[in-house]
Amino acid sequence: MGTSSESRLMEDIIIECLKIYGFDAYYLPRTTVFKDDVLNEDALNSYDQAYRLEMYLSNVTGFEGEGDLLTKYGVEIRDTATFIVARRRWEEAVKRVGKVQLEARPAEGDIVYFPLTKSYFEIRRVETTDPFFQVGKFNVFKLECEL
Repeated sequence: MGTSSESRLMEDIIIECLKIYGFDAYYLPRTTVFKDDVLNEDALNSYDQAYRLEMYLSNVTGFEGEGDLLTKYGVEIRDTATFIVARRRWEEAVKRVGKVQLEARPAEGDIVYFPLTKSYFEIRRVETTDPFFQVGKFNVFKLECEL
């Protein structure tokens, strides 16, 4: 499993790799303004805070998903992207500084702003156990997002 110093070194290396090969994106946590108790859904949300984090876009050849679909209701854009962010950097920038909906990890429904394409992605799923399992520790969050 390794020692705590080995674990910390591995975490530092992962953060450095994300800084070198990744880019700066903005994480916007969701704040529920009004919740519809009848339908049990968030009728109105606000995104008041933005935190700059280093993220790596794992699908670098282009956005995935079904692309643009022309339906009888209009054009639907179904582009998806997968972002990887270091746990420790997320905790330093978001968890300890701001007030978020879920304090242990990024939450579904939060937004990632990708400045390169000036696009906003909604987090659909947060994978906490999949990538980068070294020295007995999960060091990153994998954010599966939709445009």
